[in-house]
Amino acid sequence: MSTGNTTRSDRAALYGYLVAFDKVDELLVAAAAVRDAGYTRWDAHTPFVIHGLDVAMGVKKTVLPYIVFLAGLTGAAAGILLQWWTNAVDYPFLISGKPLFSLPANIPVAFETTILFAAISALVGMLALNGLPQLSHPLFSNRSFKRVTDDRFFISIEAQDPLFEVAKTRELLESVSDQPVEEIEELS
Repeated sequence: MSTGNTTRSDRAALYGYLVAFDKVDELLVAAAAVRDAGYTRWDAHTPFVIHGLDVAMGVKKTVLPYIVFLAGLTGAAAGILLQWWTNAVDYPFLISGKPLFSLPANIPVAFETTILFAAISALVGMLALNGLPQLSHPLFSNRSFKRVTDDRFFISIEAQDPLFEVAKTRELLESVSDQPVEEIEELS
């Protein structure tokens, strides 16, 4: 007799549940319901940007702007330090009594290193924070999920979520959508 709870061995073959929606409003209501139920390992999948979905999902702000800002500061400091070292310390060359180091003359290089460091950190940080590249995913093998790039909206809840219970999670998804709830199997 099953109590609806799953153990780790039961979850091994099940990646999670997937449910489809026809309209944006239905997806937003369902996302809020999943968020309010306390699930943390779930996602909404859409063919285009939906304003307000991040609020409905309870998505927290990312740390990426802070990473990019610190990388930009590092780039500016590295550019100025490099120029100071090469012009004033490593190979001082006095020309017409001009100072060995002058900040205004070094602004263009410092600006370029700021942009370079910030851009590279934005790309690498975005990839790392999103867990990319991910060339294979259990959802990609689902036939109905292919419509996410065209005209369908989906919510998936992973079996690894601490609150995931086979019966309880299925019941929640059935209550928010008139579409059938699909089981997604792990990739083998």
